[in-house]
Amino acid sequence: MDEARARDVLAAAKVLPGPARDARLLALGENAVFAAGDLVVKVGRDAELLERARRELDIAGWLAEAGVPAVRAADPKPLLVEGHPVTVWHRLPDPVRPAEPRDLAQLLRTVHALPTPPFALPPRDLLGGVERWLRLAGAAIDPADAAYLRARRDGFAAAAAALTPRLAPGPIHGDALPRNVHVGPDGPVLVDLETFSADLREHDLVVMALSRDRYGLPAEAYDSFTEAYGWDVREWEGCGVLRGARETASCAWVAQHAPSNPKALAEFERRVASLRNGDETVRWYPF
Repeated sequence: MDEARARDVLAAAKVLPGPARDARLLALGENAVFAAGDLVVKVGRDAELLERARRELDIAGWLAEAGVPAVRAADPKPLLVEGHPVTVWHRLPDPVRPAEPRDLAQLLRTVHALPTPPFALPPRDLLGGVERWLRLAGAAIDPADAAYLRARRDGFAAAAAALTPRLAPGPIHGDALPRNVHVGPDGPVLVDLETFSADLREHDLVVMALSRDRYGLPAEAYDSFTEAYGWDVREWEGCGVLRGARETASCAWVAQHAPSNPKALAEFERRVASLRNGDETVRWYPF
């Protein structure tokens, strides 16, 4: 789905007060995200994303009832317009500053204290996209690297299923990074609710530990995160398993961009080499 197609769907949805051509494109990925006036509209890539859109709206409503600071839906039900799911959201005010790890930690404490919602949440399928991403990479990557990642996926999936958590399992954000926090005049707000799951709470904490170890998050920033949350997941014996699973998924995710982007191929090869060599000090770069 390109921008032109997304704008055609936006126009057909008739959810904006003005012309669709005047809406500002904020992002274009699995969803095209447009802003106009006080609204934000997400146009999904295809009809397969309708159920996910419906669940995200249910999550937004549940978080609102629980008083959790999060993005709010302007319409509680998705539309299906010309084969594309369309959801409408209240636009957040401009940020007053960038989100920091401690902001994320405070929101995670709130989410992790919630009981199970009255609707089903899926488990966190961290490794579910590996096969698709490797298939999209095709001949651009070494077949031996693809086989290596598939073997890692299978091993870490089995190991993760056998973990004994330190925290009580329950609702998690699923992609717990500061980029999914918006700090407005009233404080930090959670955004991007699509990955909400019911699983080990440690999933949400390992993300930041990996950011410290692989992506250059300063130690003091990580310490502010653990202090605000109240626990360092690295103290848990299962941390290495969830970290390994996330590294495997992150490596495969980059692979899908290799056919058209030499920088993605170089980053993929750096990541695979560091995994093969067992070198946890090699810096990875966001892509």
